[in-house]
Amino acid sequence: MAEVSEVLMSVLSTIRVPRPGDRVHKDECALSFSSPESEGGLYVCMNSFLGFGSQYVDRHHTRCGQRAYLHISRTRKAPKEDEENSGSGDPPKKKPTRLAIGIEGGFNVEQEQYEEEVKVVLFPDRQEVASDDLATMPDLVRERVSLAMAGLMSADSVSHALQVQQWDGEVRAESRHAVELKQLDNGTKIPPSGWRCEVCDLQENLWMNLSDGRVFCGRRYFDGSGGNNHALLHFQQTGHPLAVKLGTITPDGADVYSYDEDDMVLDPKLPEHLSHFGIDMMTMEKTEHTMTELEIAVNQRVGEWEVIQESGATLRPLSGPGLTGMKNLGNSCYLNSVMQVLFTVPDFQSKYVSNIDKIFDEAPSDPTQDFKTQVAKLGYGLLSGEYSKPAPDPGEGSEPSSEPRGDQVGIAARMFKALVGRGHPEFSTNRQQDAQEFLLHFINMVERNCRSGVNPSEAFRFLVEERIVCQQSQKAKYTQRVDYILQLPVPMDQATNTEELQEAERRREEADSSGAPPPTPVRACIPFTACMAALSEPETLTDFWSSAAQAKTTATKTTRFASFPDHMVIQVKKFTFGQDWVPKKLDVSIDVPDTLDLTALRGTGQQPGEELLPEVAPPPLMTPDLEVKAPVLDDSTVSQLCEMGFPLEACRKAVYYTGNTGIDAAMNWVMGHMDDPDFSAPMVLPGTSSAPGTTPTESVSEEHLATIVSMGFSRDQATRALRATSNVLERAVDWIFSHLDDLESMEVSEGGRSAAESEGSREPPPGPKVRDGPGKYELFAFISHMGTSTMCGHYVCHIKKDQQWVIFNDQKVCASEKPPKDLGYLYFYRRVTE
Repeated sequence: MAEVSEVLMSVLSTIRVPRPGDRVHKDECALSFSSPESEGGLYVCMNSFLGFGSQYVDRHHTRCGQRAYLHISRTRKAPKEDEENSGSGDPPKKKPTRLAIGIEGGFNVEQEQYEEEVKVVLFPDRQEVASDDLATMPDLVRERVSLAMAGLMSADSVSHALQVQQWDGEVRAESRHAVELKQLDNGTKIPPSGWRCEVCDLQENLWMNLSDGRVFCGRRYFDGSGGNNHALLHFQQTGHPLAVKLGTITPDGADVYSYDEDDMVLDPKLPEHLSHFGIDMMTMEKTEHTMTELEIAVNQRVGEWEVIQESGATLRPLSGPGLTGMKNLGNSCYLNSVMQVLFTVPDFQSKYVSNIDKIFDEAPSDPTQDFKTQVAKLGYGLLSGEYSKPAPDPGEGSEPSSEPRGDQVGIAARMFKALVGRGHPEFSTNRQQDAQEFLLHFINMVERNCRSGVNPSEAFRFLVEERIVCQQSQKAKYTQRVDYILQLPVPMDQATNTEELQEAERRREEADSSGAPPPTPVRACIPFTACMAALSEPETLTDFWSSAAQAKTTATKTTRFASFPDHMVIQVKKFTFGQDWVPKKLDVSIDVPDTLDLTALRGTGQQPGEELLPEVAPPPLMTPDLEVKAPVLDDSTVSQLCEMGFPLEACRKAVYYTGNTGIDAAMNWVMGHMDDPDFSAPMVLPGTSSAPGTTPTESVSEEHLATIVSMGFSRDQATRALRATSNVLERAVDWIFSHLDDLESMEVSEGGRSAAESEGSREPPPGPKVRDGPGKYELFAFISHMGTSTMCGHYVCHIKKDQQWVIFNDQKVCASEKPPKDLGYLYFYRRVTE
């Protein structure tokens, strides 16, 4: 032990005590998904606080010379008996009573399930020092090492902070209707029990309207249970906003819902409002589940959702290389599904997994913050099979169940999720997100990080040719733009079961008017050929400025492929808006084919004898001598659009370009420009090349310029991006990637060709690198969504592995019996080579 004491004394200067703000990685290896529960445990560097599994700690020691590591290993405890079977004297495990995380009574995400062993290990000889061994060492060694060990163990790990952010789902706001609520003097008195819905005689899930005392049943839930919507129907007929759930009234309060505010609310005058109808809060007892209790129950059985998950069949669990599940980190199923599919693509496998040793060798000192390292780590975790093992049966201690349930140990991609979501207003949260938006976000990050090397996102990149024909002059204009996803329209008027849909709608209207239970919904069946026809048909432009006619006229726009990518991603545009502009999801079944031939949709370019529109800019909207000022926008219209979920800059453009004429005109503009590449880019005023708040001659940051130029762009392109985004580097990088085709064709003003040389040259400027080949494809994966909106619900993916469809439902990986190909949201095809 004296020898160990000497070694500790020699490395004491490299042993630090964590301070506030230090990032402590004590739950996950920086280069793998090893944890303290893994075989060999986790080694935490006592200087940088990075964690390493047993297979990577020697690499870190050799590279940086660090010798002292805190070794943490955990062994699963045998489960304690619960309150119904408590013979050990231990207190029963507490059930959650609040819809919250990290708060007393909420979900305890990190319950005591493991026995923990902690010791210091000195490299390279792996000499071990336990806490008890420190007692015989010099005071200086004992105090410093003891403080460091205690500090590391008490510090919140980075992954824990990401997973268990304190959250309270029960915080309710006071209703704006409560204080001034008008109650009718109609003589109604409510008995203490024996309630029934006035319409359908239902005896549970009953709500009493606080304005007139009438009792009706609540909403029908997604699975058909609950009520028959009569309380909601009563509000729609009377406008009385507040209702209390009967059976939840106690001296401490009750569930109050505001139909007008569409949320659970607080009513500070609840005792008075109840007393008006003869209800004494102080004598009432709880007989119904509160809404919080119902939500908690749903959260506890979230894995039992029986839609699109093939839960009606007994699915055979799978494991092995390429068959690794991913833990749901709280609404991270969108990320799980996208990454499972991407690492089926050979380009991503070869870029990140085949080169993993080189990537790790070149990783910076903190690999947790390096994009390439974390993507490689995730890819290897999914493909290696090291983590594709059945999860231990909760009732069998550490022994796996003899009958696997499909759940795996899997991987928890916390570091990856934190890195790719950092700084993003949506992907940095634990809210549900749109899988298509995340796919584009991730591809954008790959583009940024692969400017000077092999770029796997080229597998999806293709060119779109747009041909616009002026109907007055019959002259044409051709443009090309880069895209990664083919958005497929859903023509609802082409449904093959129109009569059935009309009959279902008639029955629904009858049920609404009579208060009867709603009928079983009918799903529209849309032929895939109809969707493709809608995609390829010409679009009429009614406000097109023709350079040939020097006036606004009508034109037709036809969209075709200028190239076919190796892998084609198709998004079914299921999410739309109703006549009241409320977002809704189209409930459709589309007979998506296993093979796809897009050859007929290839663009042909300028036709023989076809005359092109002159390259003349339209007249400016402002006179040159008029000072360009920020426009005055109708803030209320901008706010209404933002509340619908559209980006702020897009909303500002919509209001500006429709001349402050109201929400309907602005909404029409939004719907017509959602596919524009600069839809959410900062608004640039006509007659300027910069966003509001800048001027065309405003200087830009040389440091920001150098950063963007180092990514492979010219100085002019970098300058244009910074001026368009008020000199904000992060926004400029996003802007430049959404304007690639514009930037590739812009004239070079410094160190490039002169205007005369450019005009005289017939060679087009080099565009973005795209692959091309035959337009024939086969389906190999699809991502499905369950729920009414992309912002809620659940995602799963199906991937074809060795001619067998496999369902990836977070940690569950099973052989698919009936893959629901007609209900997908994102479809992934690969090129068929002849």
